Amino acid sequence: MGYKILVDSCTDLPAPLKEDSSFKIIPLSLMVDDKVFVDNGSFDQKEFLRIMNESSNSPKSACPSPDDYMKEISGDGDTFIVTISSELSGSYNSAELAKRLYLEENPHKKIAILDSHSASVGQTLLAMKIKELISEGHIFEDVVNAVKNFRSEMKTKFVLENLDNLRKNGRLSHLKALVASVLNIKPIMAGTPEGTITKLDQARGINKALVTMANIIKSDAIKPKEKILGIAHCNCLERAKFVRDEILSRVPFKDSFIVDTAGVSTMYANEGGIIVAY
Repeated sequence: MGYKILVDSCTDLPAPLKEDSSFKIIPLSLMVDDKVFVDNGSFDQKEFLRIMNESSNSPKSACPSPDDYMKEISGDGDTFIVTISSELSGSYNSAELAKRLYLEENPHKKIAILDSHSASVGQTLLAMKIKELISEGHIFEDVVNAVKNFRSEMKTKFVLENLDNLRKNGRLSHLKALVASVLNIKPIMAGTPEGTITKLDQARGINKALVTMANIIKSDAIKPKEKILGIAHCNCLERAKFVRDEILSRVPFKDSFIVDTAGVSTMYANEGGIIVAY
């Protein structure tokens, strides 16, 4: 029997998975002042970055509606849905409501909704794990349990070149953002097990911050020889390659991939931002 893996558009998929018919991306919408961007295949990252950085206001996102999810849940086969952390967006709640509504008419349908407790390549790793388990012949319930166990060991970290969005949305005061900019201080941030964001460390200069992050990854990676390292970058491929090499020189991950950020991750990371998950 077939299956579907639905992911919201904060999931930064490598090109082969975008072309895989078992995957479907459910787009969020992004707003900067009166301009709306739909985070789908036509998303223009450079134009979005330009408008976002010229605005004094914080960019905002709108999650998919329950109906957006319901349209893709329909049909035969099991459905798995991976969303950005429920602490960062309403995407998970929309998916849950869609599931409840769909099951009222189709009570035998198997639908699993997985709050990634992460974003970007963290969501990607969960989606890839689902596909791997299904291809190995695991049944629905075993796939769900195994992915939840995988999630409990997964880590997400990021380093931002530009702190403007943290300042604009109130997560960082103007004074702190100004001091950090003047002193070229770059925080090393991480996702918590609950899906919130915390600061781990800081360094002066982006490369030092990325090396510091690589050292932290060396200390907390769980069973790396069994895991894949995912790296997302916001319009800074050479920087992504640099951090990949720094991490792999310290930690023996079995594989790695690099992707550019789509819309939602671009909004969070801003130009020059690096997100890693493993």
